[in-house]
Amino acid sequence: MTTKTVTSAREAISWSELEAAAPAITDAGRRLLYARGDGEAILATIRGDGLPRIHPVNIGLVDGRLYTFVIGSSQKRIDLERDGRYAIHSHQDPAAPSEVALRGHARRVDDGAERDRAAADWPFTVDATYVLFELTIAAALLGDRPTADDWPPRYTAWPGRAD
Repeated sequence: MTTKTVTSAREAISWSELEAAAPAITDAGRRLLYARGDGEAILATIRGDGLPRIHPVNIGLVDGRLYTFVIGSSQKRIDLERDGRYAIHSHQDPAAPSEVALRGHARRVDDGAERDRAAADWPFTVDATYVLFELTIAAALLGDRPTADDWPPRYTAWPGRAD
């Protein structure tokens, strides 16, 4: 079975562009993605057979861009290079289960200066075996639940509605 990369009619944007377009989502999103100190999320990618795959990852916001480093020999790298579509979801605190989810396209970063800036404050030592991807954003969804008793979540989407 072969897969075809599907591209969005909507252009994916950087984190800083999303900040300008949807500051409520990015303010809460930054807090949720960094809730445990280091940037962390669950990354969904598309396998070669078209099925989804999920991975825990560290993420970072550097110079207005959302990044992740992945091990060069990993399935994450293979998936992102073959079909750059991704989704990430924040981890949820059971006591205050707000969430942020982003979807878009991954861009492999081969520029040494950009890679060095991203690696400078990364939560672990990044060596040559890691590949850097910028996660550009085509859709963002914030589900606000200040407490576990708050149901249903109050959703805010960019752009308008994130299907």
